[in-house]
Amino acid sequence: MNKRDFARQLRHRSTDAEQLLWHHLRNRCFAGFKFRRQEPVGAYIPDFVCQRGCLIVELDGGQHAEQRAYDERRGAWLASQGFRVLRFPDNYVLTNLEGTLETIWRALGRDQDNKKE
Repeated sequence: MNKRDFARQLRHRSTDAEQLLWHHLRNRCFAGFKFRRQEPVGAYIPDFVCQRGCLIVELDGGQHAEQRAYDERRGAWLASQGFRVLRFPDNYVLTNLEGTLETIWRALGRDQDNKKE
């Protein structure tokens, strides 16, 4: 199976946290930034990627505790490609959506824009 087909499968198996966050990031409704869900970047398929903002958002379920070394290698490679990688536990997104969105907002540099106005 190629990466695009695998990414499509992942989109159909989204977690509750992914669905909730996607509702707020999709269709450029987050400050006009275009996010893509499960979009291949090199050998990896991040949960959410914003090319213009050079930002990747990853949501981690319980299985990520066992794959910390893989996540670190993956994050290092993505950073070497110019991306900033934000990681949130699924439970954090579900219980603190506002804090999650604020962190993404700041990572996109939107807090500096507001200070200039």
